[in-house]
Amino acid sequence: MTLAQALLPLVDLIFPPRCPLCGAGIGAQTGLCMTCWATLAIPGDPACGSCNRPFGDAMPAGGTCAPCLADPPRHAGIAAGTLYNDTSRKLVLAFKHGSRLALAPMMAGLIVPKLSFVDAEWLVVPVPLHRWRLWKRGYNQAAELARQITRRTGARLGVDVLERRKATPSLGGLGKLARKRVLSGVITVRPGRTDALKGRKVVLVDDVLTSGATSNACVSALRRAGAERVVVACFARVLDEALDTT
Repeated sequence: MTLAQALLPLVDLIFPPRCPLCGAGIGAQTGLCMTCWATLAIPGDPACGSCNRPFGDAMPAGGTCAPCLADPPRHAGIAAGTLYNDTSRKLVLAFKHGSRLALAPMMAGLIVPKLSFVDAEWLVVPVPLHRWRLWKRGYNQAAELARQITRRTGARLGVDVLERRKATPSLGGLGKLARKRVLSGVITVRPGRTDALKGRKVVLVDDVLTSGATSNACVSALRRAGAERVVVACFARVLDEALDTT
């Protein structure tokens, strides 16, 4: 038993576990109450064989969705713990901007079941923050999720593999080409880390996957450096049209 485990009853006595969303009493420090848990949207099968976009009952498992047919992805699939809705949005905001780092184990715990194929041969790499944003926030939320994923899968952590060379504005409201221009040359593999990627299978981790522009830039950098396969993992994936299929 670790010291943290030994002290847990005392922590629970002083700070009774509460649901981070509604404040209701719960059984452990990391988790949600049953009511809030039921409002999470968990993506299921059948799903696109390329990007894991949920199909509902509209298509058979292993089919390919229209976006992937039009523009085949360079990644090897998207492992999303939840679909982005009001509940996941509140969790992301608390985690990213509210310094609620204690949410990381629970959020990563929803991602890991989608990564059952990951083992010690894989490298887990977080989407990088620019150094000024990292200094201002104090932590990289993607790196915190990546640490939790490695603890559960036995994979190696590559927290310093990617770097963001310059700060970029918000991509909200920009079209696909505009997003690509903003991110052109911004995300690269750090000097000296290329050898660690040659022939490697990689899990790229972020908290939210919206348009995919940032993850695509990361995947391209990893593949150029020699990564054999890159799977994108996120806590919440923005797919409004898929919410009705869960």
